Amino acid sequence: MAEAPSLSAALLGSVLSLGVPPDLGAQMAELYRVQSNLLRRRRLREMVERDQRRRRYLRRRRTFLLSSLAGILSLIAGTRRPVWVVDRSPGQNLWSVAEKFDDEEWKSQFRISRTTFESLLEQLGPAVERCRTNFRAPIEPRRRLAIALWWFARPGEYRAIADMFGVGIATVCLIVRQVTAAILDRMYQNYVSLPSGDRLDQTIRAFKDRCYPQCAGAIGGTHIPIAAPRENPDDYYNQGGWHSVILQAVVDQNLCFTDVYAGWPGSTSMASVLSSSDLYLKAEDRPDGYLFPREKSIMSEGVEIPVHLIGDQSFPLKPWLMKGYGPNHQLSAEQRRFTYTLSSAHSVVDTAFTRLKGRWRCLLKKREIDVSMMPRVVAACCVLHNMCERLGDHFLPEWNVDVDPTAMRQPDAEPYQGDTYCTAEVIRDAITYNLLNILQY
Repeated sequence: MAEAPSLSAALLGSVLSLGVPPDLGAQMAELYRVQSNLLRRRRLREMVERDQRRRRYLRRRRTFLLSSLAGILSLIAGTRRPVWVVDRSPGQNLWSVAEKFDDEEWKSQFRISRTTFESLLEQLGPAVERCRTNFRAPIEPRRRLAIALWWFARPGEYRAIADMFGVGIATVCLIVRQVTAAILDRMYQNYVSLPSGDRLDQTIRAFKDRCYPQCAGAIGGTHIPIAAPRENPDDYYNQGGWHSVILQAVVDQNLCFTDVYAGWPGSTSMASVLSSSDLYLKAEDRPDGYLFPREKSIMSEGVEIPVHLIGDQSFPLKPWLMKGYGPNHQLSAEQRRFTYTLSSAHSVVDTAFTRLKGRWRCLLKKREIDVSMMPRVVAACCVLHNMCERLGDHFLPEWNVDVDPTAMRQPDAEPYQGDTYCTAEVIRDAITYNLLNILQY
């Protein structure tokens, strides 16, 4: 730094000796000082940045060495850290007792047989299994599935289930959501679908044995109780005087659900729920207005009678959806016979709903769950119901013995008033007055 003034003086002297004006020499000296300052600042900045890069490198190196050492020590020690785990030995003992249930007690408690449980575990195990960490061992898939089934089958609170299975309250809530998602992701498409091909032929024959022709299933609705939601609670308040969401479902001859649509607020009419469903759009978007293949139709007195669903008075009359005659009309003997026959075949819906709610009591009581989650829970219960029916895991009548018939009484169905004379009316009249001949096909 001491050389700068002398260098400036020498430069100034040389300039003066060449006869350069003094002002120009002063300007050149000032320019030299500015450039020197810029050069020193640049060098200082480079030194600071180099020092910062060196410190970052040392930090990363130290972190890598420490993490590697911790991983090696954890593999060598292989010990659990009890400080991270709450002691829940009473719940673990209860789960250990449950594992030792005989087949009858197991089905009584979990609502499915041990064989069905093992089949369900095989399908869902990989989806609900969690990785082991250095902090604790994960809850095994078997216990996760048991916790979810217990929640589906019992009206108990999260706290009671948590104590019984030796887990936290929040863990129960999380497991229920995980198992529900796994059921819908891995099983729904295989267990819930409208009949087609050979299944459709079997369904038509089965309803024909019930004295109703050309039927591919019965459609109905039921209300599922919920706690009053924070947003728009009045929309969920049904005519029965309680909050609910609506489950619309199609049921086949085996009491299995072939179409499920759930989640609409309890104050909504069944006709409105139907009109917003994929089932309705699938039928109405077809050019011929039929839901099932037209080649399955039959002719009677010049009228084409398609394969269709059957419903009650709360649904509209469509070529793909038949219903009986309303009580407001003076009915002929043929019309009364048709209405009685259709109602008898339609009874599979009530039976299926009774079994669904009797097996999975979470659909009978208001649960501590967000209303947005309830449609997924309902759909998952329908999948489990179908699985049990297919595997011959029979419903036990005693599951409905303690159900109070006056509690959560289903609201009366609101008859649909928008029917007009159309093609569907012609089809219904053809079936009505040619029922015996059609049954002989």
